[in-house]
Order: sequence, then structure tokens, then C-alpha cells
Amino acid sequence: MDGPAVDVDVERFVADGFIKVEEAFPRAVGDRIRESFWEQIGLSPDRPSEWVKPVIWAVDETGQGPFGEAIRGPKIAAALDQIAGKGGWLPRGTVGMAPIRFPHPEDAGDTGWHIDQNDPGPDGAWGIISARPHTMLALLLYSEVTEQDAPTRIRVGSHLDTARVLEPYAERALPFLESGPVMDAAGADRPVALATGLPGDVYLCHPFLVHAAQPHHGTRPRFMSQVPFFLSEPLRAGESTPLSRAIRLGLTG
Repeated sequence: MDGPAVDVDVERFVADGFIKVEEAFPRAVGDRIRESFWEQIGLSPDRPSEWVKPVIWAVDETGQGPFGEAIRGPKIAAALDQIAGKGGWLPRGTVGMAPIRFPHPEDAGDTGWHIDQNDPGPDGAWGIISARPHTMLALLLYSEVTEQDAPTRIRVGSHLDTARVLEPYAERALPFLESGPVMDAAGADRPVALATGLPGDVYLCHPFLVHAAQPHHGTRPRFMSQVPFFLSEPLRAGESTPLSRAIRLGLTG
């Protein structure tokens, strides 16, 4: 049986480094996840006086209930098939870590431009970024995110610059904590997009896409997950999938 119809503009993904899948899982599922995280962190949407930190991290360790409905939804699977190729990515059991950002006058100190750690390394300790990434990034929204609600900032097309910047590290990984100057230069002149949307919307991002958090200037906490999907094999430049075509474009274009 065919999966749900999902209209993924793969050429835009190749050029921009990301696509937004609207209502990739039902809005009600996002609402239930938000309720579960409120309970987990011991706070309430009705007691804003207790929101004293700019960010609190929650975690899904079970993948049960609404968490499983979100991360294993058929629309996400269909979109990943088009971006990474059927069989090119591995299903996840949980949504993992979720940064909950609150309206707060202070910067949490985690808002620098970067790409995510994308290679577990030989000892499985992570902490590195590689020119042959093992993962791609998905942003799952569980609350409405407007321009004021600390949406993730995205340098549009920066994955093309990153491909060139990281190529000298093709045979050795770059420690994540040493990658700041490299990533600051990648896509610095690119336009910036904001990952806004509604509960259930998902952004699928190239592993080389440069992005950053930002302080929350709105009134409602922002709930989301930053989910790494493992690829079936390390990603290289090529023509077989939009993921690999994007790297080739960055190296040759």
C-alpha cells in the first residue's frame, strides 16, 4: 500500500538545504507532547511567574504514545524517502532531547551559528562534525512558533558553503568545540529564514545546514525537538539523492 502523498520540492531542498513539511503529524499529537513535557519539567502554562530560565531541556526516552506518533508518522517517512532515498535512512524510536525556550531577557548562551554533530566517531562518543555525515537533522514543532517565539534561524543555502569548508576534513573529523570559526564563515552572507509554524510541522534539514537558536521575545514557551535521523551509510557527494546532490553542487558550483 502506498504511503500518504507528500509534496516535497526536492530541487528547493538541494538549493536551500531544508524544506518544511506542514502537518507532518497531527496538530493534536503536538498538543499532547507539549502537555507531557509540561508535566515532565514540573511547570505549567498557567504559572508564568515560575518560568525563570531561558531554556529547559526535556527528553523522550520511550517513544510511546504521542511521541511515537510524531517520530514514526507516515508523512515524515514519505518525505525522508524523497530526500534521503528509500532505505537511505533509519527509523527512530524516540524524539530524544527537546529544548523548551521561555520568554526571558537573558541569552541562554547557546545561540551561536553551527551545524550539528553528525558523526559518532570510532568510539561512539560524538563531539565531532564530519565531511561524511552519518545523520541529517529534523526540527519537530510542538507549539505554535511565530517570529517572536525563538524560531530556529537558518542560513538559506549555507549547506553548499559548508560542503566546501569541510572538504579538507574529509579524512579526519573536526571537533565540534573547535568548529565555531569554521561555521561562522560558512554562509555568513546568506539570507536568514526562520523555522516558524504550527504544532505538527517539521523541518527536514541537510546535515551541512548552518543554523542557530535565538532568545525568546514572545509570550508563550516554544516546544520542539531537534532530531538526528541516522543515514544508512555516511553521506558523500553524488547524484543518487537530493542529500548527495546538494553536496556535489556545493563542491562544484
